Amino acid sequence: MKSTQATGPAPTTNSTQAINSTDSADFPRQFARSRRFSLGVPRHFTLSPDGSRVLFVRTVSGTDPVGRLWQYEGGTERLLADPALLVGAGTGAVPEEERLRRERARERSVGVVSYATDSAARLVAFALSGALWAVRTDGGAPFSVPAAGPVVDPRPSPDGRHIAYVSRRCFHVVDLSGADRRLAAAEGPDISYGLAEYVAAESMHRMRGYWWAPDSRHVLVARVDTGPVERRYIADPADPTKPPRTIPYPAAGTPNAEVTLQILSLEGERVDVEWDRTAYEYLVDAGWDAHGPYLAVQSRDQRVVRTLSVDPASGATTVLHERTDPAWVELVGGTPARTASGALVLPEDDGDTRYLTVGGHRVTPEGLQLCAVLGVEGERVLFTASEDPLETHVWCHDPGHGCRRLSRGPGRYTGVGRGGTVVLAGVTPRGDEVGVLRGTEAAGTVPGPESVTETSVTGTGADSGAATETDSGTGPRTRTHDDAPSPCPEVIASLAEEPSVTPRPRHLLLGERQLHGALFLPSWHEEGAGKLPVLLDPYGGPGGQQVGRGREWPSCVSQWFAEQGFAVLVVDGRGTPNRGPAWEKAVLGDQLTPALEDQVDALRAAGARFDDLDLARVAIRGWSFGGFLAAAAVLHRPEVFHAAVAGAPPTDQRLYDTHWKERYLGHPEEYPENYVRSSLAGHGHLLRRPLLLIHGLADDNVAAAHTLRFSAELLAAGKRHSVLPLPGATHLPVDDTVNAQLLLFQRDFLLDALAAGVDGG
Repeated sequence: MKSTQATGPAPTTNSTQAINSTDSADFPRQFARSRRFSLGVPRHFTLSPDGSRVLFVRTVSGTDPVGRLWQYEGGTERLLADPALLVGAGTGAVPEEERLRRERARERSVGVVSYATDSAARLVAFALSGALWAVRTDGGAPFSVPAAGPVVDPRPSPDGRHIAYVSRRCFHVVDLSGADRRLAAAEGPDISYGLAEYVAAESMHRMRGYWWAPDSRHVLVARVDTGPVERRYIADPADPTKPPRTIPYPAAGTPNAEVTLQILSLEGERVDVEWDRTAYEYLVDAGWDAHGPYLAVQSRDQRVVRTLSVDPASGATTVLHERTDPAWVELVGGTPARTASGALVLPEDDGDTRYLTVGGHRVTPEGLQLCAVLGVEGERVLFTASEDPLETHVWCHDPGHGCRRLSRGPGRYTGVGRGGTVVLAGVTPRGDEVGVLRGTEAAGTVPGPESVTETSVTGTGADSGAATETDSGTGPRTRTHDDAPSPCPEVIASLAEEPSVTPRPRHLLLGERQLHGALFLPSWHEEGAGKLPVLLDPYGGPGGQQVGRGREWPSCVSQWFAEQGFAVLVVDGRGTPNRGPAWEKAVLGDQLTPALEDQVDALRAAGARFDDLDLARVAIRGWSFGGFLAAAAVLHRPEVFHAAVAGAPPTDQRLYDTHWKERYLGHPEEYPENYVRSSLAGHGHLLRRPLLLIHGLADDNVAAAHTLRFSAELLAAGKRHSVLPLPGATHLPVDDTVNAQLLLFQRDFLLDALAAGVDGG
């Protein structure tokens, strides 16, 4: 493939190919058309009760955006539903509630993007362009089910006789003949039944708003009233004739939506679920198992989470468990849950470990960090946990057998288990892989991982700390991990494109805090041949990790920037997950200082270890929290950082949502100093380095007002900067041309800024 030469400062090597990489020229277009290499990857797995059948969603290639429904059984895949045959390309308009659900889920495909089944996994329901469809897994073609209106989030009853769904914010149940009953009607434009409110989907990762009872005759349904919530108006400046969208957005310190629960019967009876909603206004999660309905609620300050059981006859609740934390109670996916005997499955933070507890007893060892509970079957608990922040593995706990790790080899894994079968989905050094374990393998008898060896390399200089280089499991270095192919005898194929750029990370432990970092050097660069400008490429905030041993899309992007002539350094600092509760909560009250300090310390440690890093030419780029961190770097540490690209940066923390922002900074009326300390607003006069701000004008997560107000502040202070607005783009731009050009635009801006050495002020 023809290569291109990047613009910018000439590299100080003796090769004219210094900024050429054989296959990197096509990477921006490939990155965009593959939707960050997500197309063609199997996902959304469901197992039948006996474990023999696996349902999943996948597109037919790495560039096809249309999701299809598949079944894997006996080593063979079978296509169950193809939107192209049912409704055309599957790209028709979807209801507004579904569009918002997809935005919260960062959904990048169309067609079948989600589905639900009955308890036997025999009936599957899904929505296409607002129409309700179903298919039986034992044969036959998909069939449409008459519905009262545009369909959102259809879910069959456990017995497969009915399908519940939401339409125009009302809750419906329909049988397969089309006999439809509206069980809950929205009383006004601010009311909805069966949908998750904004902060639940965006910040708690609760994407659903109703739960079937095992008897298939009752449903636990959330009622959401957004009347008290402030409104935001998102217009399209590129089309002034188009009216703005109105969305309820609870900014920090403002009222939340009022969320209540009701138990509805198919006969039309209704029971209100009662709990102290004044003290516990957040509904974290809910469910209904053989022991009855249950829910988890959280206080506004997020320091208390209660697990409650519900009497389905009266709606009265009883406290089963209470978790408290002086900082905040971290929410762990899949909890609370209950085993067949009724034992509560919950997380517990103690010291610097997040444990898994079953029935009040810790079942995981110190140092193994619980990430999520994947499911409970009988007394067996399937969960993900991390021994090493660079990896996440699937584990199972069986009474009498303890905890056993099911996934092996480097990477980040998740999965599902049922009927003696476990599906393991992992991002490994080779990319996305899905394997099926059965019998003794699924019980945890797969051989364990080999140990990781580390070689200490001490940096020099008073500020550098130490840099410890660890094996990456990828690239040209000697491997000490078990990097053999998956031991799973059955594989569900990923059809994703192979990236045209192969990440070559050198994994490092940096500085006194032993920060996990990855250094990406150009494939054409020879150590000692010359200095390279440095690009920091972090996220660096809560809930996200960039450094790992799997080939995820961020590492491909970092390597592409390296091929353009940068030494790219990626660092996970304080506040990032899977390194223990104390590490996560080190950002309490200050989301800026620790995060920025860690980037600076890591840069200096890496510079002391690698002579080819030119610390006189350092740039930083990022998106969302990473964009905030990039802009903060050139504002507060201009002696270290010489240029920045900030994509969708939350510049004023008071403009962000209640649940996410108050978790770390408290209520702005009680802790206003935390918001001042952690915001860029009010500090624009400090800018004296080149800064490019990028923002989607339709972003309903980090509103474009963050960038526009900050740009106005910079202009008023006489500070030179650049703004790139993206009309019609949300927090995750989806236009392929825009996404391809964004990489090139950022590259050129940074290379030009470092070459010119321009003072932004």
